[in-house]
Amino acid sequence: MSFRTTFLRQLPEVTTATFEAAALALFRHQAVHCPPYAEYLARLGRSTAVTRLADIPFLPIELFKTQEVRTAPAEWEPREVFLSSGTTLQQRSRHLVRDPALYRANAARIFEQSYGPLTGWTFLALLPSYLEQGQSSLVAMVDYFARQSGQAQPAFFLHDHAALRAALAQARQVAGRRVMLIGVTYALLDFAAEMGPAPELQGLTVLETGGMKGRRREMIREELHQELRLAFGPAGIHSEYGMTELLSQAYSLGDGRFHCPAPLRVLLREPSDPFSVAEYRPDGAINVIDLANVDSCAFIETKDLARMHPDGSFEILGRLDNSDVRGCNQLVS
Repeated sequence: MSFRTTFLRQLPEVTTATFEAAALALFRHQAVHCPPYAEYLARLGRSTAVTRLADIPFLPIELFKTQEVRTAPAEWEPREVFLSSGTTLQQRSRHLVRDPALYRANAARIFEQSYGPLTGWTFLALLPSYLEQGQSSLVAMVDYFARQSGQAQPAFFLHDHAALRAALAQARQVAGRRVMLIGVTYALLDFAAEMGPAPELQGLTVLETGGMKGRRREMIREELHQELRLAFGPAGIHSEYGMTELLSQAYSLGDGRFHCPAPLRVLLREPSDPFSVAEYRPDGAINVIDLANVDSCAFIETKDLARMHPDGSFEILGRLDNSDVRGCNQLVS
């Protein structure tokens, strides 16, 4: 049985206690079989003789723009390609996906651990920039959630706020279902400003995925959520932390603190030193391990800044200077 087959069978059973062993095994595999990662490690003069997570060298996220980041590339061709959001002047990251079903099943499992069965929800989405640019992992995830939920309403709305308001009103009338409005930040703010505190907007679960995409000034999360609550009511605004380069997501259930699911682990490094990773550091730049990235690279050095809490939850503080404003949930004032 191949390493990949064995690893994927074990992935749904990974726990906090078994995460490190699984991550180290995946590191040793990808250090040999993921060509861009292997070349990066060779240039660093680093071997696979690693015994703890903090000693793993993480692949700079910008290599997803210039390299085909695939593990065992001779064995497969991508069945789906996800592209990051960006302007026409920016080079977009590419995540080559071997098994689209793996991404969707993993995302659904993570969502249900935080929110309960998909069949208990109606999903409505305001993601115009992602829909217009195409090949978005976020759009693929929301589309899958909506289809699996069995909802009657269409999930996606571009710029027709009146139609979205009507759909929210209709969805709220369905017994036994909660309603989740998923939106990119600037689109949620535009919708809230146009609609105000309308009755149809009360009692929803609002999940913002970050991103002004150059449409509005950037805001710190507290200011953003305060403005959204003027329209959507006093309940906490939920958030998603995810990106094109990851197949797993973390959610904040209204308090601004993201909790990693079992396949995901965030470590912080000194922003000026990519090799200063610590098992626990109160603040710094994010290095992320995503065990679901078995076919690409699971060990990614991002440009996000965060504050870590002792329970392992984290808050996003913004972006490193001169890095692209992109991905899901990148807010900086």
